[in-house]
Amino acid sequence: MSIAQHFATRAARMKASEIRELLKLLDRPGILSFAGGIPDAKLFPAQAFAEAYAEIMAESASKALQYSVSEGFLPLREWIAGQMAKIGIPCDASHVLITSGSQQALDYLGKLFLSPGDTALVNWPTYLGALGAFNAYEPRYDRLDVRGNRPASDYAQAADAAGGRVKFAYLSSDFANPTGETVDRTGREALLDMAEDLDCVVLEDAAYQSLRYDGEAVPPILALELARKGDLDACRTIYCGSFSKTLSPGLRVGWVVAAQPVIQQLVLMKQAADLHSATINQMVIHKVAETCFDTHVDTIRAAYRSRRDALLDALARHMPGGVTWTRPEGGMFVWVTLPKGMDAADLLARAIAEHDLAFVPGRAFHADGSGGNTLRLSFSCADAAMIEAGMKRLGQLLRG
Repeated sequence: MSIAQHFATRAARMKASEIRELLKLLDRPGILSFAGGIPDAKLFPAQAFAEAYAEIMAESASKALQYSVSEGFLPLREWIAGQMAKIGIPCDASHVLITSGSQQALDYLGKLFLSPGDTALVNWPTYLGALGAFNAYEPRYDRLDVRGNRPASDYAQAADAAGGRVKFAYLSSDFANPTGETVDRTGREALLDMAEDLDCVVLEDAAYQSLRYDGEAVPPILALELARKGDLDACRTIYCGSFSKTLSPGLRVGWVVAAQPVIQQLVLMKQAADLHSATINQMVIHKVAETCFDTHVDTIRAAYRSRRDALLDALARHMPGGVTWTRPEGGMFVWVTLPKGMDAADLLARAIAEHDLAFVPGRAFHADGSGGNTLRLSFSCADAAMIEAGMKRLGQLLRG
């Protein structure tokens, strides 16, 4: 007997992350890796965390090591509510749920909204982790157009023909993973109009929102909707935030801000899944965020801005004709488009074998498996010397 024959049908939709599989191959000296979309560990506020853990264990160990409420540590939720008010989303702790990273939030939201055959609107390309989270709930994907060039009725008819409904539009609106692109205010307003016409939800993934290096900040989609409706409980946009790109990914602390009926349902899911996120980690994140969030974010912005600039400069000098790339105002990524007919997955195999160079091929970020001639470069963990050497190697590889 093969136990696999007893798996639920949804298991067939679960696939390994190409990025995490790729990272397993790169644990060797000499490799120049632009693959992992991770923060630079050398920039973590490690001393602040050490002091916070010590203080909490000395003063509040019984609370820190105990079970807690599923909604999350109240002082942390109140701190998040204060931060949300600064970006145009006034709310209180009842609108905030703490999750084990924003990845858990995406999983819960897929579970909450998607029935098999329903349609999720996503960008082409989109965040690979979102596809992984949603796939288990057996959706159909359709290509999201935030510029309003496709009428809502077209989306609705296509979803109906597939036997479901459009349930949500998912997007990372600032410095998206993998492209680094930002949706402008016009696009955000158009998306809200479309969501109203379709009567669907908007999932706003704001994991990189704090990492703006230049240009004017654009109000979050939820802030724009709240300005229209005046009541968060009347809004259809759900905001997913995270400390992973600012303070630490290892503590696995993210959050959701949404209308109270959504939060109440997500709390039930949290209770069924893992009861609550780690109490001590929430307490530590709160203490560190209270004491040094703004100054630390200023530090990492300066470091990542310099690395982004170095990468854009190196690409301009080393890439052959026919290669194009995005110019992000923030985040961690530059998206590269190769000439038609080139395959980035084949190129990666040669890059690793011949040049000790790694990046992420773009096909995995496309719900339909297209985008073979694209790739993602992450600059967050690369210094200027590594960037120069890496882009020189990539240019040599592309020239054959």
